[in-house]
Amino acid sequence: MRFLYKILLWTIIIMAAAFGVSGYFFVNFVFQTALEREVDQALDGSNILRFAFETAALNAPTKYGVLQDVAIEQIGAKLEVGGQGSGRLLRLSDEDKKALYVSEGFTEDTTLLQTITENSRSFQVTSAGGRYYIQTGIMVSVLNRYLYLETMEDVTEVFEERAMGFKLYRQVTVVMLGVSAVVMFMIGTFLTRPIRILARATRKMAAGDYGYRARQVSNDELGRLTQDFNSMANVLEGTIGELQGEIQAREDFIAAFAHELKTPLTAIIGYADLLRSRELDDEKHFLSSNYIYTEGKRLENMSFRLLDIIVTKREQIEPQPVSAETFFRHLEDMFAGNREQRLQVSFEVGTVYAEVNLIKSVLSNLVDNACKASSSGGVVEVSGRIVEGGYEFRVQDYGVGIPEEELQRVTEAFYMVDKSRSRSRNGAGLGLALCVEILRLHESELWIDSVVDEGTCMSFVLPDKPDQPEKQEGCERHEEAEGPKPEGPEKPGRSKKEAANEV
Repeated sequence: MRFLYKILLWTIIIMAAAFGVSGYFFVNFVFQTALEREVDQALDGSNILRFAFETAALNAPTKYGVLQDVAIEQIGAKLEVGGQGSGRLLRLSDEDKKALYVSEGFTEDTTLLQTITENSRSFQVTSAGGRYYIQTGIMVSVLNRYLYLETMEDVTEVFEERAMGFKLYRQVTVVMLGVSAVVMFMIGTFLTRPIRILARATRKMAAGDYGYRARQVSNDELGRLTQDFNSMANVLEGTIGELQGEIQAREDFIAAFAHELKTPLTAIIGYADLLRSRELDDEKHFLSSNYIYTEGKRLENMSFRLLDIIVTKREQIEPQPVSAETFFRHLEDMFAGNREQRLQVSFEVGTVYAEVNLIKSVLSNLVDNACKASSSGGVVEVSGRIVEGGYEFRVQDYGVGIPEEELQRVTEAFYMVDKSRSRSRNGAGLGLALCVEILRLHESELWIDSVVDEGTCMSFVLPDKPDQPEKQEGCERHEEAEGPKPEGPEKPGRSKKEAANEV
């Protein structure tokens, strides 16, 4: 049953019970009041009749000073005639409670007669012939006789009024319940409107429309519930978006991983089959073996990078103070044998808090990517300087650059902007993904500023204290000269990327 109908049903039940109980007590109160008034009038009338009977008995003929039964009958008849039109009936009984005079229609019941005593007034409500009477009884003492005077007053009208009151109240109750049902239906429809809106929104979201929001139509508790529901829906939509993004990223990762495995394995299998199935001269034998060795190293390098990424996602580090010079000397030694690009290093003396081997891996990957992006004979600049709250590392190349639409994805695993160039140099698209995870452990982040055909700047800041990391504002934070530019025409000024390009 719908909530609206439940409200309507229970409202009608409660109102019917309230009307019924209150109506019963109200009509019954009016009836009891009228009946008590009739009883009082009947008792007063009984006293008046006793006085009239005593007066008439004193004037009646007696024998030996005793009132005769015949005289009693005559007095009773006169009293009845005098009360015609009032609907009053009489019964006179002697000392033995034997009836001496009885009005036609007077009840034969003697229950009240048996209860009459001296100086008492007794009454009862009785019915006869479909009508209701108030029967009163009183003792009369006159001329040495004790008689019993009973009267019956017709009060049928009082009972009819009660029945009419109940009938009228039932009719009014039915009308009021009908009107109340209509009014409560409209009120219930209005009050439950936010619930229906929330129910509709819930069904929409259950069907997959996570962008649907419930419209707030009130400012009461249900209105606040609608606000809370919409807030929950926003969080849920964001969470589902993140989960879908993670699922898509995992699918892309698996697809890219399978593809990256397929390329070197194909070459390894092909050249191994060639070595196994044919007799080759020394030169071809060497070339085939070299291809197998090169692709094998590529697989090895890719497995190490993946392992490093997995480890850094789960690892927690304890940064130690280390001189920034350590990292720059490591890069000079590592790339000293690079004949295709020239490495220019400049730095300020300072101390950073870091895990040495991990930061060396970050810088090595950034410099290696810069070398791959640069043309033969190009310059790769590596610099470091003290900034507010930390130490900034910066790697600048003047190579092919990264398109703006690619900046958001270059740190994804296996993602490569120029796949042919990267594979030709044993790249797998894992270096920047590893750098991002390592910097995350150091409470830092990688900033990328790049212009196609002009070059790329990658930078990050390591905090000078482990508990106070300082977020970098990008490579454009400083504009001072950093040593001589490479020979040849100067590069034009590069446009600055906003924070939207951060990875």
